[in-house]
Amino acid sequence: MNQTANETILVLDFGGKQKELVARAVRSLNVYSELRPGTLSAEEIRRINPIGIILTGGTGSACQPNSPKCDPAIFTMGIPVLGICYGMQMMVHMLGGAITQNDTAEYGRVAVAPLGSQSALFSATRPFMALMNHKDSVTHLPTGFVSTAASSSGIAVCENSDAKLYGVQFHPQASHTDGGMDILRSFLYGICGATGQYQLDNYIDTQISQIREAVGDKKILLALSGGVDSSVCAALLTRAVPGQLTCIFVDHGFMRLDEGDHIEAAFAGQDLNFIRINAQERFLSKISGISDPEAKRKLIGNEFIYVFEEEAKKLGHIPFFAQGTIYADIVESGGEYGAVIKSHHNVGGLPEKLGFTKIIEPLAGLFKDEVRILGRKLGLPPHLTERQPFPGPGLAIRVIGAVTHDKLEILRHADAIATEEIGRLNPTPSQYFAVMTDTRSVGIKGDDRTYDHVIAIRAVTTDDFMTCEYTPIPHDILRRIAARITDALPNVSRVVYDITSKPPATIEWE
Repeated sequence: MNQTANETILVLDFGGKQKELVARAVRSLNVYSELRPGTLSAEEIRRINPIGIILTGGTGSACQPNSPKCDPAIFTMGIPVLGICYGMQMMVHMLGGAITQNDTAEYGRVAVAPLGSQSALFSATRPFMALMNHKDSVTHLPTGFVSTAASSSGIAVCENSDAKLYGVQFHPQASHTDGGMDILRSFLYGICGATGQYQLDNYIDTQISQIREAVGDKKILLALSGGVDSSVCAALLTRAVPGQLTCIFVDHGFMRLDEGDHIEAAFAGQDLNFIRINAQERFLSKISGISDPEAKRKLIGNEFIYVFEEEAKKLGHIPFFAQGTIYADIVESGGEYGAVIKSHHNVGGLPEKLGFTKIIEPLAGLFKDEVRILGRKLGLPPHLTERQPFPGPGLAIRVIGAVTHDKLEILRHADAIATEEIGRLNPTPSQYFAVMTDTRSVGIKGDDRTYDHVIAIRAVTTDDFMTCEYTPIPHDILRRIAARITDALPNVSRVVYDITSKPPATIEWE
């Protein structure tokens, strides 16, 4: 993306699970953010020339000898710095303050009381609730710092306005912190001097220009899954180079009810070459009798490569391969933000012998929520832009145990009923779906005893999908879901609702 150099906020990662939420929160306030390793050197930071730096949370204790540390020169560069949770403790410790490891921790929403000192970060005069997640506490501040708010365990906010250094013990980016976004806004606009130049509307124009310059009149190939990322990638490429994109949609037969048809219809009117490969029986036979979820994943992934390779060869040599890689993919893989176009020889597991010269990743600078917004701006239908997270192997890992055609059909219809009913909630859960368990249960239908399948319903609410809480769906809706499923599907005798959070469970069952 063509960013204005003096409008970048660097978010330095020290291992905390909230790092992406911090970077996304900054962007939601119309300021561009980049997430980089906490070890980034002062020299590299000067090259990037950010208007501010945010030090994220971490998993260790800042006072331990081997705990992650930033380049100490950061604190003397004159660039405003905001430390969050571990970031605050690390800054205090590195500058000569004191950290104490407590016997008790502050987790969850905790009352924070302003101390009366004038703060550059907040204007609250009364206690407010903030999300805490720490065991260590700041007990002594470095020279030049003042405490402007406290919690029951000690200093909650510290500031050194002369040095432009600030710290909060809580997580302002979290929805559980009252006024948290206002605190971030104060840092970005009041302290860093941001002007709010980051707009997604500019992203489309910038990417179109870069794609056209790189591709010229050559062809591009995209493996289209129908997920949010690959769909938006296809729409953006078609806008940039109409008629030059070929999308191969490998329908492995593990999609939700009518989903393959919906995907094909969404791209039917666009100026691209859409190829649908109906390989349902091929994939189903490949995993026949396989119960282990990891084995199913591997077999489906490998078969996808083989099918894609066969179809790609029929098209002749296409030099450019497109991927719907997003910023989170790069962060999670330990990579750094790269150019839109980069050389690569092994495309997401695809064989090198396909001979692609370049990879195009036009979404590589965006988070998932930004990708959804971009898709809407490009005119994609809501069933694609708002598509829930869906595993690559699809329903094959939502059928617990061995997968059969009959089980898939039962699950598709059960899932359609559950998602229709839960989708009417306002607000809707973050993710919701049905699972075909590997359990059978005694039931009664009419005068007959049955021994049929058990369907589980899963609905969760989460900010980041790293943790989640089960969604307390009203009982009348659960009752209606169970009645509709058991009435419509004679081979289902029981419906249960999963009320386990993550951790200890995961969102998916397999």
